Amino acid sequence: MAKQLTNDGLHLNGEGYLLWKRLVYPYVYHLETKAALLPKPQQLTWNNGYYPLTATNTIFVENATLQKEALVLQKAMKQKGLSAEITSKKPNKENYITLRLGNVNAALNAAEAYNLKTTSDKIILTANTSNGIYSGVQTLLQLMRDNVAVEAAEITDWPAFAWRGFMVDVGRNYQSMKLLKEQIDVMAAYKMNIFHFHPTEDIAWRLQSKLYPELTNPEFMLRDKGEYYTENDLKELIAYCKERYITLIPEIDMPGHSAAFKRAMGVDMQSDKGLEIVKNIIKEFCATYDVPYLHLGADEVKITNQNFLPEVIALTESLGKKVIGWEPGGNFTDSVIRQLWMEGATNVSRNKNIKYLDSRHLYLNHMDPLESVVTIFNRQICNLTEGNENALGGIVCVWNDRALENGDDVMKMNPVYPGMLAFAERSWRGGGSEGWTATIGEPETERATAFSEFENRLLDHKKQYFKELDFTYQKQADLAWNIYGPFDNKGNLTKTFLPENVKFNTSKEKPTYKAIGGTVVMRHWWAPLISGIIKEPKENTTWYAQTKIWSDEDKEQEFWVGFNNLSRSMNTDSPAAGTWNNLNSTVWVNNHLVNPPLWKRPAQKGNLEIPLIDEGYEFREPTLIPLKKGWNTVNVKLPVGSFKGMNWQNPVKYMFTFVPVNE
Repeated sequence: MAKQLTNDGLHLNGEGYLLWKRLVYPYVYHLETKAALLPKPQQLTWNNGYYPLTATNTIFVENATLQKEALVLQKAMKQKGLSAEITSKKPNKENYITLRLGNVNAALNAAEAYNLKTTSDKIILTANTSNGIYSGVQTLLQLMRDNVAVEAAEITDWPAFAWRGFMVDVGRNYQSMKLLKEQIDVMAAYKMNIFHFHPTEDIAWRLQSKLYPELTNPEFMLRDKGEYYTENDLKELIAYCKERYITLIPEIDMPGHSAAFKRAMGVDMQSDKGLEIVKNIIKEFCATYDVPYLHLGADEVKITNQNFLPEVIALTESLGKKVIGWEPGGNFTDSVIRQLWMEGATNVSRNKNIKYLDSRHLYLNHMDPLESVVTIFNRQICNLTEGNENALGGIVCVWNDRALENGDDVMKMNPVYPGMLAFAERSWRGGGSEGWTATIGEPETERATAFSEFENRLLDHKKQYFKELDFTYQKQADLAWNIYGPFDNKGNLTKTFLPENVKFNTSKEKPTYKAIGGTVVMRHWWAPLISGIIKEPKENTTWYAQTKIWSDEDKEQEFWVGFNNLSRSMNTDSPAAGTWNNLNSTVWVNNHLVNPPLWKRPAQKGNLEIPLIDEGYEFREPTLIPLKKGWNTVNVKLPVGSFKGMNWQNPVKYMFTFVPVNE
């Protein structure tokens, strides 16, 4: 045996120990055999062999302009316990990393393209620009997952969409600079490049104006009074984004969502005096901040002054900023980039003079955590498989309209990081499925297989990089359900049917549907725009969903169980005491009833100013359920009456969640 692989080599830095660590690493941490790359590169070939990181002590910078990217790599390697010096002279030895500018052929967005070759003695990262090098460094760091070796591979990669964004609403609920930077860091790691910052709202105006300091006075704020972002704060965020090749897009919402402005200034924005003040704010803003875009909002408002938007657009553009606005929104000119939030893309894309972004059904605050990843993974951004000159890309958004106990709660109340990573995958890779759906697909279909492969990579990243962060997601692609129905309940939601009988033989009864998932949406609350499991759902019916779960021993297992994911943007009522929801939904495991939680605020009337505390399975204690050794039968009863909610704040969410909690 080679000496380095004997006991003499089996110390913490010995070659034998490191070889052993590399081999067992994915099994110890239950990871994929190869490094799980996310977003998945456009072209990836695994080769034989590996590059030993412990032998690396040099980053060769072939072009002086790449010094910044070399420092990023050096710092990240240091955090992994790997030291490396930076040099502009080509090393005379083997085992070094090269960063270089060159010619990388890319089908789209060549400025962000890169080629990464890893062999047993070299790592060569080539890109057309420093931005491409930065993107390639993020991939290289993922390949360094065990801090020991990098698998031999060749990657050529580029983004399908030029704009890959994430939006935070800090007007309604203030977020600390620390939390904002944390989210920007995650964006950068997954090659997202647009940070949409929304600091002005009806609730509060949270952006300092030296011309009008009263805007940020505490008495004019309804929540988090006195919390706002100073000029230095925003400049710091802009610089922080730029260092990571992210463009910060600030939004000053006008003339709608401006009640805080009216309280502070004593005038309506669309009045002559209000318009004068707004113009002064825009002039001050454009003179103060080095950003290429200013988002003017302009949604959800009645335009009473037809000159308002044309005048502020013309002013903003004359000051060197490009303008973005929500669509549907106000009376925009064609030069305004539209951010779609409700209207179909085709209504804008027919006009070749208009550029647009997609944020339709990309609001994480409306989504169940498990469904969010499914829906976003399935999406075709802009209804296209790749971007073009007009279809720039998309922005996934977090609008937590409901008050929070503290700003950090936004991360556990909403699927921020799971949704962000799913969007990073789809916006970089392109592709997706036609139409909008909340379903994974039937077992063994192409769509279900693709989702399962992505989920494995997503969970690898959760385990490796989100240990200390809120990451509201559990494995669901291995849960297969048989769906039986429909049974006519004639409006009686308590009526029982055959699948509740202990003698019901699942091996003989053919299911109506087969479905996969931890959250199963029977009929989406925005149907028919978004499809669920049932192809033509009918009112006054009852359906049943059954699955089996294996356990190696008798034990108690934690589960996420829920039936009505409360949007964080609606005045939704809390469930009544002793119920899961108002549809009489029920769940049994091995014919034993699973009781709903003892709600802390049963039947609480919906109120945006009352923070949620236990209404969502993702932020309450999991349900503890006894399992027996072997197979355990789960039976879910799903009655429904009318699909019409009592009001828009309380839509009928005909769905359920049942999934084991494994981390």
